[in-house]
Amino acid sequence: MHGKTVVITGVTSGIGQVAAEALARQGARVMFIARDATKARAVLDRLVRANPDAAHDWVQADLSTVAAMKAAAHAVARKLTRIDVLINNAGAIFERREVTADGLEKTFAVNHMAYFVVTEGLRARLAPDARIVSTASTAHVYGALDFDDLQSARRYSALAAYGRSKLCNILWTRELARRLANTEVTANCLHPGGVRTGFGENNSGLVKTLFGLARPFMLTPEQGADTLIYLASAPEVAGQTGGYWSRRRLAQPSAAARDPAAALRLWEVSARLAGVPA
Repeated sequence: MHGKTVVITGVTSGIGQVAAEALARQGARVMFIARDATKARAVLDRLVRANPDAAHDWVQADLSTVAAMKAAAHAVARKLTRIDVLINNAGAIFERREVTADGLEKTFAVNHMAYFVVTEGLRARLAPDARIVSTASTAHVYGALDFDDLQSARRYSALAAYGRSKLCNILWTRELARRLANTEVTANCLHPGGVRTGFGENNSGLVKTLFGLARPFMLTPEQGADTLIYLASAPEVAGQTGGYWSRRRLAQPSAAARDPAAALRLWEVSARLAGVPA
């Protein structure tokens, strides 16, 4: 990773922070997108300690609105001429349905649309052999795509909305890989496992309680970040694309996550919502 540049979201805690530091220790320059300035400065300090010879940097953005997603990508593109690894890792779960300024259900916006918009905004900066790595989840098996109600307006469940967003991550990765087939740029996603982080702490009711009860039995952030780091840096996965990975191995996602028609339709819908060409 010496001399390579990594862009990553979702880096102020958990597997994102572990991955960013690990890649910095391997010699990479890390550029990250974060919402909280205090946490971001702490991460930047950690990156400098991990690799003081690289010009690490960050961009402030709240990746819940399309305008902010585009602005973040534009700000990163202004700072960089080449991206070797793009890691989409930001994500959240919301106990109650929230709607963003764009009229999007917030889980869908943060967990899926941010991946789509930021990646599209940085496509021109990707190196010829760049890797795009995105955090999905086995929770996708609990999600279903209803294109007539993508924003969960009719019925909302936090776990169902989260599962749907993770299903979107896999479908989007597969369609992205298909569109990049004539290039050397690869796109893969992964299930990190149930990881002991602050995920879900933004909630106050049942969701927070469930995560709290499960936390003692979860993986450490270091264990959860392992496959993410592997996909971002390992020579063994060079050229492999369109995969869903778990524990450093290709895994088979649900039948719904392997539906090419749904993947194409999701791409077209996402492009329309983002106001970019499909």
